[in-house]
Amino acid sequence: MSTRRNFISFVSTLGAMAALPQTESQATAKKPQKIKVGQIGTKHAHASGKIGTARKYSELYEFIGVVEPDDQQWNRVKATEPYNGVPRMTQEQLLNVEGLQLVCIETEVKDLIETAQASIEAGMHIHLDKPAGTNYSGFEKLVQTAKAQERIIQMGYMFRYNPGFQFIFQAIRNGLLGEVFGVDGVISKKIGDATRKQLAEYAGGTMFELGCHLIDSLHVAMGTPNKVTAFPRTTFPEKDALADNMLAVFDYPKATATIRSAMLEVDGFRRRQFIVTGDTGTIILRPLEKPVLELTLESATGQHPKG
Repeated sequence: MSTRRNFISFVSTLGAMAALPQTESQATAKKPQKIKVGQIGTKHAHASGKIGTARKYSELYEFIGVVEPDDQQWNRVKATEPYNGVPRMTQEQLLNVEGLQLVCIETEVKDLIETAQASIEAGMHIHLDKPAGTNYSGFEKLVQTAKAQERIIQMGYMFRYNPGFQFIFQAIRNGLLGEVFGVDGVISKKIGDATRKQLAEYAGGTMFELGCHLIDSLHVAMGTPNKVTAFPRTTFPEKDALADNMLAVFDYPKATATIRSAMLEVDGFRRRQFIVTGDTGTIILRPLEKPVLELTLESATGQHPKG
């Protein structure tokens, strides 16, 4: 789920754009306008978190309504805390609301890109939950459209805003760890049969659903690898086709990295980790949320002591 930190950082960006005063007198006479925001979809695993955050921080924006075309799904969620009292709208109604600026895209994964494309074409900034659909060419088109229309796309990769990961990114950029030669990431959990059935629709399995978070962080930290080798495993083929235990090895000119993700691990949240090793230091980030970071250095560097 996107945290307050990352969602509000995006909203603050829009707020700065919306509240930019034309004159000094206007700046003193008017309060910044609230940002009008809506949501399309309630079936994504993080959908309730998005609308819940938006409604909680009502001093920042005005929540307009939610689009959910599935009657059965709407009946399941409409009385729950995040959605209670929120107007249900059609997509056409929402995208034509005067002054609407931001749309959170929270449909099923297979519908994310099509919905996002329609929202961008309607002139909206969007929060697009992960993973960004099943068609990379569709995502490329979405990005091109957003650039052409000067619209913002915020992806639902929350670790980009995690202070532990931000420290890692900065440490690598500044050479704090010396020559980085290894990265090891783990992100797992245990799921039930109903969730397995849903995820089995997607060929990427647990790496598509969970591992994408750490792949995103690895790309920020290390850039594009020369080669990626995948090791997908299906533990219960008699039950479903879900690749529920996966390992990926990323090959860089001077380093290797591994990302492991499983949907079978008991108490998997506790062992989620991201470890970066260099020839002068190591960073261990575990757990990832709430982040606990351990830095070990061969010698004192700047404000960081040896050890």
